[in-house]
Amino acid sequence: MQESPLFVKTYDFIKWLLEHTQKFPKSQRFVLAQRVNDAGLNFHDLLVKAVKNKNKLTILYNADYELERLRLNLRLCKDLTILKFNQYEYAVKQLVEIGKLLGGWINKEQNRQTKKKGQTN
Repeated sequence: MQESPLFVKTYDFIKWLLEHTQKFPKSQRFVLAQRVNDAGLNFHDLLVKAVKNKNKLTILYNADYELERLRLNLRLCKDLTILKFNQYEYAVKQLVEIGKLLGGWINKEQNRQTKKKGQTN
């Protein structure tokens, strides 16, 4: 788990994210910063849960939902000029990479379930 690129990139991104949301204006620290942090941390928690659970696919779909929540909230931060454009650009690039890795894991689990169903029929 620790050496998986998905976990490494997610950890590094969340660390970056938490450092930046601490600098949000006081008026947004308990609103938008909280929502951004919650989505990021929920995403990471779901990845850990997926590793430990037999029904990975449902959990990975939930993680994908949290990743989308994070994207939308970060876009709102950019549109409200809470995040500078270059910060937003960095975040989006990281989220694209993380999303691709998550998508690969989802595809792998879908294939595994398809094979499992084929063996039981």
